[in-house]
Amino acid sequence: MTVDVSAILPHRYPFLMVDAFVSQEGDAFECIKNVSSGEPYFQGHFPGDPVMPGVLILEALAQAAAVGLSVREGNPGDGRPGYLAAIDGAKFRRKVVPGDQLRLTGEILLFRRGLCRVAARALVDDEVAAEATLSFIYAR
Repeated sequence: MTVDVSAILPHRYPFLMVDAFVSQEGDAFECIKNVSSGEPYFQGHFPGDPVMPGVLILEALAQAAAVGLSVREGNPGDGRPGYLAAIDGAKFRRKVVPGDQLRLTGEILLFRRGLCRVAARALVDDEVAAEATLSFIYAR
């Protein structure tokens, strides 16, 4: 299935953190973020030893969750923004550096009355870089 991420997400460069949709099966989804040395945050985040900020990894996971939910619900680009409401149990397991490809995966745990909870993981190869449970509120 081909999905235009920019038709679903309101974000644009430099804050669009999902490069591609990979798959959606049941409640599970996967997207990709290619981490490039040209990312603007690398200029000031540990110059000489560039590391993707953890908060931006979480943002990438949140954006991937929005794409996954939209595809699951069959309404890509319906215009309803989701607002991040909570981040629970966030853990960072490894550095993410230029040249890494983040596999943004997750499982939708709940979607009811505009509330969504997602167990999300960012992986580099098969190694967990970050994980968290994310909660969203969707505008009506």
